[in-house]
Amino acid sequence: MIRARVKEVVDRCFQQGVENGNWSDAGAGKYAVELPKRKGQGDFATNIALVLAGVEKRNPREIAQQVADMLAAETALIAKVDIAGPGFVNVFIQPDVWRVIIPTIVDNGTQFGLSAVGDKRKVMVEFVSANPTGPLSIGHGRQAVLGDSIARLLEATGHDVYREYYFNDAGRQMRVLGESTRARYLEKLGLPNEFPEDGYQGEYIMDISQELIDEQGDSLKDEPDVTPFKEKAKDVIFKDIAGTLERMGINFDNYFNEQSLYDDGHIDDVVAKLREKGLVYEKDDATWFKTTEFGQEQDRVIIKNTGEPTYRLPDIAYHREKYKRGFDWMVDIFGSDHIATIPDVLAGMQALGYDESKVTVVLHQFVTLTREGKQVKMSTRKANFVTVDELIDMVGVDVVRFFFMMRKADSQLEFDLDLATKESQENPVYYVQYGHARMCSILEQAAGKGVEKVGFDQIDPSLLKEEEEMQLLKTMSQLPAVIEGAALDLAPHKVIFYLLDLAAQFHSYYNKHKVITEDVQLSQARLCLIEALRQVFSNALAIVGLTAPERM
Repeated sequence: MIRARVKEVVDRCFQQGVENGNWSDAGAGKYAVELPKRKGQGDFATNIALVLAGVEKRNPREIAQQVADMLAAETALIAKVDIAGPGFVNVFIQPDVWRVIIPTIVDNGTQFGLSAVGDKRKVMVEFVSANPTGPLSIGHGRQAVLGDSIARLLEATGHDVYREYYFNDAGRQMRVLGESTRARYLEKLGLPNEFPEDGYQGEYIMDISQELIDEQGDSLKDEPDVTPFKEKAKDVIFKDIAGTLERMGINFDNYFNEQSLYDDGHIDDVVAKLREKGLVYEKDDATWFKTTEFGQEQDRVIIKNTGEPTYRLPDIAYHREKYKRGFDWMVDIFGSDHIATIPDVLAGMQALGYDESKVTVVLHQFVTLTREGKQVKMSTRKANFVTVDELIDMVGVDVVRFFFMMRKADSQLEFDLDLATKESQENPVYYVQYGHARMCSILEQAAGKGVEKVGFDQIDPSLLKEEEEMQLLKTMSQLPAVIEGAALDLAPHKVIFYLLDLAAQFHSYYNKHKVITEDVQLSQARLCLIEALRQVFSNALAIVGLTAPERM
């Protein structure tokens, strides 16, 4: 918002310089207006002088002085301009400009922070896509929150978002799931059985086999086909997964069925198309894809010597179906264990004639749970790992979502259970949400103390002059830019960092300055600030799927 205004002024200065013969137009669009990295370096900084110096082969500080002189004339917006370092131009904004952010926020309400930068661009976000072989683990929980918050951010910035879960109900893992269930079914009946060497050991398999006995008795004891066991296990497990996602407030537009790629002939068609292009060959009774043609060090097997496709082949076929559905941008959220798969899939897209740059992959690292400084390796009755449901039971949905967004996706995440369960300002979730609740309380107290809340046009804005108040106004004004940056960078952690910073500023302000004072005019001015600040907190939390409690 205000940065956009500064950028417009800098652009005018650039154009004026071109017209005056100070420099050519070769630097157009190559400079930026950014937030400075250090306190005291202005409210905004531009590298225009450095860019122009490179283009024009001139002294950057000399150009910086020319730019600064032009900017200083914009007194309605700019209070002061200075030059730093090799030629950065630092811009200080008039205090009154910051103060008018208050009515902008209040007038826009829940819409403040949203934008139309996405221009209705059709985006598919594929996430979770966990095999229905067990309850959601905390690793898949991180992916679920990451994908959902990215989808929410893209929607908040005007993208047309479609959420999809790729339902892996085919292949070897599903067969092993069926064999594991059959073995437990026979075991419960007291009959001989052979548990697969790499079978699923969780107690949940015992529960599923008991359900089969309750429904069908021993009628399946001589069933040679694993299908009924596989289908029962798949249905029960997926119902469990869907229930967990619903608890987290996560919904999908579509569940894409992997089996359909086989049933509808897409797998065979992909192989045929690659063969037509001379990109497939046979070796050691297996079928290979010439990925070396696309910059990789070695070719990849896409059909094993057993006749079973490797995971690469259905993934390529699935992504081709995404392209066919007309998405402008496809965002894949994967665990870091998928890192080797991605180049193969993109090579497949390139080989089939699609623009692989339309696919962006976000890889996330794994999650470790700690308690009292030690890693938690608890096994549960449902599985041999900690489930998302158990984590939610321990700390609640908001804490789970917040903690999963608190680090960059590619950073290892340590989930501290001791910290997560604290109801104090040590807990970052409590710290942020308590800030919102405290603001609601202040507004409520004002009414009880007879201080009438009035509109911005009825206060004296100049009363908001404390350093902490000006800093709050500046940070509040950044919300639209933060949301836009987090959306386009697919980085929800930026919103969490912003909320933590804003909460720290607010708590510091509250501890230093009374909002409701004996001075009615000052109280009313500060209540206007608090109302706008409360709206910013509420909006930022909602955009990434967190609640804004009014009491805590």
